[in-house]
Amino acid sequence: MGSLGASNGANGVSEEPFLWDRSNLPKQLFINNEHVDSKNTKKLKVHNPKDGSLVADDIAVAGEDDVDAAVDAAEAAFPAWRKTSASQRRRLMLKLADLLEEHGDALAELTRITLGNPAASMSIFEIKYTAEAFRYFAGWTDKFPGETYPQDDGFLKIVRNEPLGVTAGITPWNCPLIFMGLKAGPALATANCFILKPTEKTPFASIAIGTLVRMAGFPPGVFQVLPGDGSTGALLASHMRIRKVSLTGSLTTGRKIQELAARSNLKRVTLELGGKSPAVIFDDCNLENAITWCVNGICGMTGQMCYAASRVYVQEGIYDKFVEGYKKAIEERSKSIGDPEEKGTMMGPLVDKIQHERVMGFMDRGLSQGTLLTGGSRVGDKGFFVQPTIFTNVAEDAEICKEEIFGPVAVLNSFKTEEEIIAKANDSNFGLMVGVFTQDITRAIRVSTEIDSGMVGINCVSITFLVAPFGGSKESGMGRENAINALRMYTEPKTVMVNLTY
Repeated sequence: MGSLGASNGANGVSEEPFLWDRSNLPKQLFINNEHVDSKNTKKLKVHNPKDGSLVADDIAVAGEDDVDAAVDAAEAAFPAWRKTSASQRRRLMLKLADLLEEHGDALAELTRITLGNPAASMSIFEIKYTAEAFRYFAGWTDKFPGETYPQDDGFLKIVRNEPLGVTAGITPWNCPLIFMGLKAGPALATANCFILKPTEKTPFASIAIGTLVRMAGFPPGVFQVLPGDGSTGALLASHMRIRKVSLTGSLTTGRKIQELAARSNLKRVTLELGGKSPAVIFDDCNLENAITWCVNGICGMTGQMCYAASRVYVQEGIYDKFVEGYKKAIEERSKSIGDPEEKGTMMGPLVDKIQHERVMGFMDRGLSQGTLLTGGSRVGDKGFFVQPTIFTNVAEDAEICKEEIFGPVAVLNSFKTEEEIIAKANDSNFGLMVGVFTQDITRAIRVSTEIDSGMVGINCVSITFLVAPFGGSKESGMGRENAINALRMYTEPKTVMVNLTY
């Protein structure tokens, strides 16, 4: 599409219109503040998951020359950008946040067309959360402190947090803009240049962000967008002049990214890779509260969440009551499955045919691994809709109890003792989140300490906050997003030692 012919006002903010919508989809690269064609001839194809119809088959895939061009532009921009005052960086980020909300409906539609997230729930929530992410990290630009150490030995030790340079973020398809905000926000706040590689399944809103970046007044080369597939991500991870890459994605992709980063220039890596999160329900819990959180924790985003409450363990004393209430609530939620464009829809389709076949495969095999309590089937004969599904009496070593399904499929088992449930909760290669439901705060703290997980919700599950670190242990990844922890992922501590005795 090329430049839209933007003009800048006295404050440097562009007055150009935001022209992207369903009839004019953004499909190009965004390099050096321009939407440009890829030098690579390969193209991406995407479909609408509500009916399988083709949306586009000509989305650019950034190749080696394109990645080099983006890195060149970022390197050229970095010296001036790192010297830009904290207050100016803050103003630019706050303006970008305002523009995200101003054009939120259009951005939500650009994602919904290939993701199927309901307009009534996730679409607008994602825009607001993303805008808040930029506002939150904008507030850190002049509040990220360094350190000093005592000078009683004759040396003043000063530790400064310095930007890495050219950084990159690779985002998933389930919440593409949110994860863009969680990666670009701390990168820009700490004066790094940033290259976004959006997912190939839901790329449109991320590509359109380029226009908002230009409208906000960011200098060319500071924030760029390279749509593509796994080959583009591999180029970023292996690039010798990119100093950091942050990935939210699958375990398989995470292993590849880490390997490529190590083989190239030992660039810093942050990996958020998924989970098999347990919800632990004790006899003394508030039953209604536990059911509500567990239903939302497996049905939200049609179960396509890394911290979905996919393993539910209920103490024997209330197991029957919980099963009754959980089944009823899940079946009630099933009634809200439908067209994501409709107002009353709470659950949309799975993202595409590949994911639909994957989830249906787990459901079919689950029939021999446990007892089907409810669900287990596709919905309708068009699109990629499935019923939220619960299996009970599932062995701990069963596939559906071990593997991340990334769909609305939960395993529901009982337990007797605290010691037993701690062992079962920890019997997983993942450690992203756990929910502990009890009114005994002493037990809640004790259990939260014993379970190996990066995040613990007490009387809640499947939730995160910008002000607290997000990430997991074991194969759920490395490093943290959100809070001051994210800023540390994008900076290098530099120790300056001043000799005061000469």
